[in-house]
Amino acid sequence: METVRFANGVRMPQLGFGVWQVPDDEAERAVATALAAGYRSIDTAEAYQNEAGVGRALRASGLPREEVFVTTKLPNWRHHEAATALKERLARLGLDYVDLYLIHWPVPRQDRYLQAWKELERLHADGLARAIGVSNFAVEHLRRLLDEADVVPVINQIELHPYFQQAELRAFHAEHGILTEAWSPLGQGPRSGLLDDPVLARIAAKHGKTPAQVVLRWHLQLGNVVIPKSVTPARIRENIDVFDFALDEADLAEIAALDRGTRIGPDPRTFG
Repeated sequence: METVRFANGVRMPQLGFGVWQVPDDEAERAVATALAAGYRSIDTAEAYQNEAGVGRALRASGLPREEVFVTTKLPNWRHHEAATALKERLARLGLDYVDLYLIHWPVPRQDRYLQAWKELERLHADGLARAIGVSNFAVEHLRRLLDEADVVPVINQIELHPYFQQAELRAFHAEHGILTEAWSPLGQGPRSGLLDDPVLARIAAKHGKTPAQVVLRWHLQLGNVVIPKSVTPARIRENIDVFDFALDEADLAEIAALDRGTRIGPDPRTFG
């Protein structure tokens, strides 16, 4: 498994396993399958209501704690109590610390994300989170945070896939030492039609891979952290089988041309 390095020196697997919209009991089975398949990074959140199942799978795996990178997130309605929220998350997960704690959405209408970030900085200093970052922050949210922060977010987890490539935001991340992490990296499957795109089908046939594997490989070659989700064992194993081929420059150019600039999920400037 390839890793990325945060500005604070902590390393994270570049490809991980997401459990958004997976019920708690199903999350336990899915995470167990993912860990057995070789995943070593699990992404959950309080809002997903499946941290207990994730924790059960982590304990049942028998893997040493330091071998699994665990991410969870502060929900929108708890920006004023980030410390309490994280301690509850640790209890649900059955862990002493998380590897990465994120503010899930900026919720600008609420205007508490700066307050939340200051609390995350304290939690990081206390060792309850090895690294801290944000999710769904636009450039204007990041600029305001950077003006006030003592610790720069190590990562911003955003909607990102070939139909919504976020070049401006990725460039801002690179300029400020913030890594980019993609949620819904496969465009939420049938909802967007991404995996039925003929360009991806042609590239997949060329490499003897599936369109999903081509998209995940594209993310990796861009330098994105990526967290595909599935509850199907065969698909879970397929999604990690992307380290034995590489896209060439022509492939990358064709995928770059697929950008439509349209979201599947909500706009962080107005959501929450």
